Amino acid sequence: MLYSKPKLEQIEPSFGSSLLIQQFEKSSPNKDPFWHFHPEVELVYVKGGNGKRHVGNHISYYQDGDLMLIGSNLPHYGFTDRLTGNESETVLQMKENFLGHDFINLPEIKPIKELIENAKLGIVFTGETKDKVGAKLANLNKLPALEKLIGLIGILNDMAVSKEYFYLNPEVVSMEANAMDLHRTTLIYDYVRKHFKRNISLDEIAEESSMTVPAFCRYFKKLTNKTFTHFVNEHRIVHASKLLTEGILNITDICFACGFNNISHFNRQFKEITGKSPSEYRKEFKKVLM
Repeated sequence: MLYSKPKLEQIEPSFGSSLLIQQFEKSSPNKDPFWHFHPEVELVYVKGGNGKRHVGNHISYYQDGDLMLIGSNLPHYGFTDRLTGNESETVLQMKENFLGHDFINLPEIKPIKELIENAKLGIVFTGETKDKVGAKLANLNKLPALEKLIGLIGILNDMAVSKEYFYLNPEVVSMEANAMDLHRTTLIYDYVRKHFKRNISLDEIAEESSMTVPAFCRYFKKLTNKTFTHFVNEHRIVHASKLLTEGILNITDICFACGFNNISHFNRQFKEITGKSPSEYRKEFKKVLM
């Protein structure tokens, strides 16, 4: 079986600019998400809609849009596709040193410098920060070049001083690794994404990775700081949270649709990963919509 190699995305700023800003409207046919990385820092604002975050070793499901800052070489999938239901998506990409060495080391810019460094963990912004910064980012591309740069500095400062955020990874995950590790990581992640709705045995995934079971378990724990079983369950719970928000299937049907074969085990895993039971999660989502 052939697997795509991990893709280093090449990013070229617009002519006369140190930034690349892309905007995708709801009507635009976005491509399916793919696993990639790049040296540039990426700021993503998804307006409305529900979708999946897979950033580094973190997997979760966002609701009513998202605002993320993704650091240099932090691997991630795309965040929207034709099923996300978002109004629009704005993606801004910039080099870590786009402000220049002297400017970034000014004392007034220190919070922004720390923000860019912390972005290597992946940062999600919530509450008023998400709405305020998201609106500014969505409007940024309409400004002249200099105002665009000044506007970005203001946006980064808003995020740097905000308290409404959380990190996606407990430690830095970087794709600056050897080719074999990059290929193997992509192989494992792609295989789980395709097959998480059924049982994936350790023998099976170890064989796919061309490793023995003990070697695979050691490798995967070192790579993600998780067991393979927990990683697969995270994928299942993310899918379950999506189905719960759609409100079509009952909880028992969702349990089996996500690859679990025991409702009590499903309930236990869902609460362990999300902090809520499936029924609590569905009720809270309904309250948000009311």
